[in-house]
Amino acid sequence: MATTSQAGGPGTMALFILCALLLNAPPIQAATKGVTASLNAKWPATPLLLETSEFIAEDSDEKFWQFVDTVRELTIYRKADSGSSYYSLLLKKAAQFVTDLQINLLKFALALRVYSPAVQMFQQYYLRQLLGGPKPYLYKSDHTFPGINGGDPPVVILYAELGTNSFNNFHKVLSEKAENGEIVYVLRHFVASSSSGKMHLSGYGVELAIKSTEYRAVDDTQVKDTNMTVLEDGEDGDEVQGFLFENLKKVHPDMKEELGELRKHLIESTNDMAPLKVWELQDLSYQAAARITSAPKYDAMKLMRDISQNFPTKARSLTKTVVNQEMRKEIEENQKHLTESLGINPGDSALFINGLQIDLDTQNAFSVLDIIRGEGKTMEGLHDLGIKNNDLSKLLRLAVHPPEDSFALDIRHPAVMWVNDIETDHLYQSWPSSCQELLRQTFPGVIRQIRRNFFSLVLFIHPAQEETVELVKLAELFYQHRIPLRIGFVFVVNTDEKCDGNKDAGVALFRALNYIAEEYDFAQAFSSMVSIYNKVKSGDVLTVDRVVGFLKKKYPRADALRIIGLDSQYDDKRKAGGIFYRKSGLGALPQALFNGVPFSSEEMDPEELETVLLQRIVEATGFLQRSVFMGQLTDETDVVEYHMDQPNVVPRINALILSLRRRYLDLTAKPAIQDWYDTSTFSFLDSIDKTAVIAANMKYLTKNDEDIIYAGSIWIIADFDMPSGRRLLSNALKHMKSSSNTRIGVVSNPAAKPTEENTVIARAIMAAILTQKKKEAFHFVMKLIKEESGMDNDGFEKKHNTLGVDFIRTQQLFCQDVVKLQPGQMAVVINGRILGPFDENEEFHAEDFHLLEKITFSSSTEKIKVKVKQMGMKAKQASDLVMKVDALLTSAPKGETRRDVRFIKDELSVVQLPPREDEVYYDVVAVVDPLTREAQKVAPLLIVLGQVINMKLRVFMNCKPKLSERPLKSFYRYVLEPDVTFLANNTLSPGPVAKFLEMPESPLLTLNMITPESWLVEAVQSSHDLDNIHLQEIDSIVKAEYELEYLLLEGHCFDVTTGQPPRGLQFTLGVKMAPLIQDTIVMANLFPERFCHVFSLCLISIFLFRVQARLLYKHFGIKLYSLQIEKKAVHDGTDSPADSDNVIVVLNSFHSKIINVKVQKRADKINEDLLSDGTEDKGLWESITSFTGGSPSDDAKKEKADILNIFSVASGHLYERFLRIMMLSVLRHTKTPVKFWFLKNYLSPMFKESIPHMAKAYDFQYELVQYKWPRWLHQQTEKQRIIWGHKILFLDVLFPLAVDKIIFVDADQIVRADLKELRDLDLKGAPYGYTPFCDSRKEMDGYRFWKSGYWASHLANRKYHISALYVVDLKKFRKIAAGDRLRGQYQALSQDPNSLSNLDQDLPNNMIHQVAIKSLPQEWLWCETWCDDHSKKTAKTIDLCNNPKTKEPKLKAAMRIVPEWVEYDNEIKHLLKQLEEQKNIQVNRHAKSKGNKEYAQQFLPIKNTIDMPAPIPAIAFEKAWHVTAAV
Repeated sequence: MATTSQAGGPGTMALFILCALLLNAPPIQAATKGVTASLNAKWPATPLLLETSEFIAEDSDEKFWQFVDTVRELTIYRKADSGSSYYSLLLKKAAQFVTDLQINLLKFALALRVYSPAVQMFQQYYLRQLLGGPKPYLYKSDHTFPGINGGDPPVVILYAELGTNSFNNFHKVLSEKAENGEIVYVLRHFVASSSSGKMHLSGYGVELAIKSTEYRAVDDTQVKDTNMTVLEDGEDGDEVQGFLFENLKKVHPDMKEELGELRKHLIESTNDMAPLKVWELQDLSYQAAARITSAPKYDAMKLMRDISQNFPTKARSLTKTVVNQEMRKEIEENQKHLTESLGINPGDSALFINGLQIDLDTQNAFSVLDIIRGEGKTMEGLHDLGIKNNDLSKLLRLAVHPPEDSFALDIRHPAVMWVNDIETDHLYQSWPSSCQELLRQTFPGVIRQIRRNFFSLVLFIHPAQEETVELVKLAELFYQHRIPLRIGFVFVVNTDEKCDGNKDAGVALFRALNYIAEEYDFAQAFSSMVSIYNKVKSGDVLTVDRVVGFLKKKYPRADALRIIGLDSQYDDKRKAGGIFYRKSGLGALPQALFNGVPFSSEEMDPEELETVLLQRIVEATGFLQRSVFMGQLTDETDVVEYHMDQPNVVPRINALILSLRRRYLDLTAKPAIQDWYDTSTFSFLDSIDKTAVIAANMKYLTKNDEDIIYAGSIWIIADFDMPSGRRLLSNALKHMKSSSNTRIGVVSNPAAKPTEENTVIARAIMAAILTQKKKEAFHFVMKLIKEESGMDNDGFEKKHNTLGVDFIRTQQLFCQDVVKLQPGQMAVVINGRILGPFDENEEFHAEDFHLLEKITFSSSTEKIKVKVKQMGMKAKQASDLVMKVDALLTSAPKGETRRDVRFIKDELSVVQLPPREDEVYYDVVAVVDPLTREAQKVAPLLIVLGQVINMKLRVFMNCKPKLSERPLKSFYRYVLEPDVTFLANNTLSPGPVAKFLEMPESPLLTLNMITPESWLVEAVQSSHDLDNIHLQEIDSIVKAEYELEYLLLEGHCFDVTTGQPPRGLQFTLGVKMAPLIQDTIVMANLFPERFCHVFSLCLISIFLFRVQARLLYKHFGIKLYSLQIEKKAVHDGTDSPADSDNVIVVLNSFHSKIINVKVQKRADKINEDLLSDGTEDKGLWESITSFTGGSPSDDAKKEKADILNIFSVASGHLYERFLRIMMLSVLRHTKTPVKFWFLKNYLSPMFKESIPHMAKAYDFQYELVQYKWPRWLHQQTEKQRIIWGHKILFLDVLFPLAVDKIIFVDADQIVRADLKELRDLDLKGAPYGYTPFCDSRKEMDGYRFWKSGYWASHLANRKYHISALYVVDLKKFRKIAAGDRLRGQYQALSQDPNSLSNLDQDLPNNMIHQVAIKSLPQEWLWCETWCDDHSKKTAKTIDLCNNPKTKEPKLKAAMRIVPEWVEYDNEIKHLLKQLEEQKNIQVNRHAKSKGNKEYAQQFLPIKNTIDMPAPIPAIAFEKAWHVTAAV
């Protein structure tokens, strides 16, 4: 036997043998067949330089302007250098401001074109100006130059392209003026000459699903192939029968051609699509896992991508893989653990990044980038602080953010005088007392009457204030109406010992109430107080005479003057109210607390307080219900104690401390200079470096000399030579006396330029800290700020005299540039969190320092201190580290709870890739069944992430056992790249495309775009039928071009009174020039805790919108609801200035925008309902007028009544052919004007191109509608079922609200009667009418499934109706909320994959008892499959139903069954032929024109609008509030 040489090796010999097999292999076709799909933006490509600037701006405004200065003339290189060289230069410039990790993320962001919408948004700002828009707002996304604050200088907005000479000239002048405080300089991107090329997007999936060919639904019309596309070979990285050709070509570069031929041969031989037997299916998932885990670890993800994305052709080869039983056992053990610990079941998928779970259904590449960028900033910060590996991971997983609930004051105080007690008072004894009553179902908004103190209202009042009158009356209103609300008062009155009630009305009332309460009870005293205040007129205040008069009249035997006088015996606890009020930290009186939570000043308006209080009760009920359900609140629990033991309850309220809007110092940098005496060098540092110098040189006061780890580091910023500054420091030191966890540093911020004369005390404090022991320095500073005797110490004196003021100048500069304080302003910094500046008269008491320490320690610091202590470093270093880590972790946005994902064993079932050492790395864990849709997406995502970030990767094969059907029935590609790419000529590539090459030719395929939830896309160019792709009949590449048409605007809407969604409330979306672009109504979303979604669709080319709640009800022009934007949620999508009446929404990213909207019924419409089950003739929907409001005229009513609205859907060229014929048949049988409504989502580009011409030729109207499937509604994955869902689930929101009736007609239907007759048919109060299935063709009885089983029982002798033709009364449909009912039932039934097999038909028939169906006369729909031949004579429509018995193709059936069908078909073909000829003439006429000018003509008909003067005259800005320049 011959042996191979050592140089060649057995692998080489085997390779030669395999290549030799090609000599006997059958010839392979040279032509490549396949499918490509691309998705373009609606706007041209934006410059990468501008996108890079937006990336940097997201990190820091300061860095943005530094970057702007660095790249002022960079575009000159773009013309001189190649695209790749210019790109490298751009990255080099960006690297000056971001880390290596951030550079990789920048590359990823540029590949995704993440910031292109933001750049385009600024173009739209300019467009609004060009079209005469209003005086522009300054938006959150604007770039405002950091100049001197103060005054009201004019605002100058510069529209310019970074890096151009024109920009550089403007920027130089404007930035200088902004630095001097002469103007406010705002920069917005502007590209005068836009790119003519299309910009491909990425971050989406493309699916080629295998269609059933049971009924042939392919058009026989031949179309001209215009896509002469030549493509490169597919990726060699894919595994083919165990060979990784990418690796083989690297090892054997001289055999590339032979390997290519071998690869093609193996692919052809493995494209076996024959069905598998059941026993072959059972272990497919385990066999795929075995194949993946046995591959080299760095090839495993590529192999999983190849298997999952090409499963139909890989399935046969997988059946030959032997499964290791040890691997199966390991998988089962891990699955049991994952189910118990994380709720992940076998076959489920999950992705975790640093413990954060990524929802694979809703998250996309854009949101993953956001997550890894946020995580990277935190991890790099920890790494820069010297924390690595396990210590870094432990700190990252700490829960350090405060609760998002509103903070509550502990109301367990003797100063509260309670009016009632729900649990003990006789008034409430008939109410049930069990907590379980909370779970009893009631109508929305109903307040349950339960004999427990669930809700408490405490009113802090001064009896002699004007506002007190209305508050007392409101309390009496709640008491008299037996609202389950415990009411208490805290009387804040004069606390002077010798106060005479005869001269002070507040003291007089307090003593009078004490007398009545002592003689009777406090309920009687409260009643008396109400009577006294009822005599006080609106606008007046309580007087002593009013109190005395009441006592004399009501209690004539009592000595009124003695009761309220100096020697009163009824003065008990008079001081208690004042003490409680001062310690509480509450603002100006009056104050109200609900369960301890204060009301805002706006809510304290008596007209608002009643509504807000009822809303608070409804909201608190939900919290209590969850507590009861979880077993935390039982009948034995003291409810008040339970409330007061919640983590949001604090002993004092200070809005500044408790606010969730917080500002932090970045303490992660190392100091660039060693001390703070070099003020000149310090002034040139950026903010983070200035902070590092201050932190490194900070000296602290402590009360003890011992070295311990301090959890809290407090910096007091003030002018200590001023009394206010010394008072602030004194309060901090008082707090430190009772605390052993804090240390205090001082930062001077003098009110004037520092000199030795005005910084005596500041220098004395520093000298004491530097020369004395800690304890002595502490006591000296305490005496110093009290202006007591100084220190007799030579060292101190010498230091004080030689210290100088340079360090104070440095501190003042830090306060000005970093903390953003004016000279002399005060602030407090604790562990990097900035509180301030304080108002002139604002005091920060010792109690406030107590609260600050409690809040800081309870949420984060104690946990961090424990972890740092375990690192074993010195006390000073550890204290500094606690401070810096706390600032870093708490400044990061609050994320989801992190999960600790562990596996029992990971040797055989887990693919593991280690990270690069000595670098920050992400801990990424994927749990995935390799044969699922999730695997198709996760595998390519992980491959790209591996090229972007350093990660420790673990992928567990969560196989589903005992499969009974093919788990995947589609091919899939995920379009994602880690970096921008360049063409062979070094020019920038327009972007990636999805490629399906070397595909099997036999199956019938349909192309689906799997895009992020917030996108709506449409096919804009393809000559092929994308719904029926049959490669056997195609000679080249099927090329499909899609366009991103819409981004989604979503919202949560609820009525503040009831807490429920105002179902049916109308929202409109538009801009000033077009007040109505879209409208929609509020629908219930089946998840009450998320409120209710408001869905509106936004045109991507328009980025600014006004959102209004419009509803005209009963009386024209009177709004039923007023709109309020939830203040604490404005950042969720609104960009309105505070004084704007409109809700402005700016769309500047590929994410959807979500806004929170509160609405409230107007007082005069409180009893009106939006929706009603009644059948009254007049009501809400009668009152909705035209889109622009106002009373509808008689002409408008007549016009609406005289139009036929026909709705239909079609997908694929054959059904579009049917659709045109249906339309023609409708038009031929009516004289009424017709408007067709088509579901746009799945129409082909050819149909959308031809429909305007057909409308002109046949004189009809049409509109294309679409609706994004809500994310909370159970998703369908098959295209046909998605179309069915749109037919029935969204009828209430799919059409404009002005459409009263709509008739759905199937595309494959031929109409023989006037549909006006059907529209005018009386539906007898039903919202819609359907035609029942025929039962006259007896030979089909065996196929009538509704005659037996479930349907026979459910329908109870009612008819089963067909969905091919139905008429909908949209007013009635919306009035009874039929859409919500149908969606609710769908949500329940669709969880079972075996239910709703005919979704559009089964659902309304299933809901026939809840949403009535009017049965239409049988002649309205004839179908040969179910109806006999005799009844065809009277048929008003003929439907081409599928015949389950004969399975006759539809095209053949149409020609046989309907004689006029061929005539209609030929007429339409003739029209389309004419259109094609006209199109060819136009194409030839314009063949010589170059470039795509359409965008410029539509949006930017401008040149450089302002030539640069040199220099710009100062007067140009002096008298103008607003100046705009475009360059």
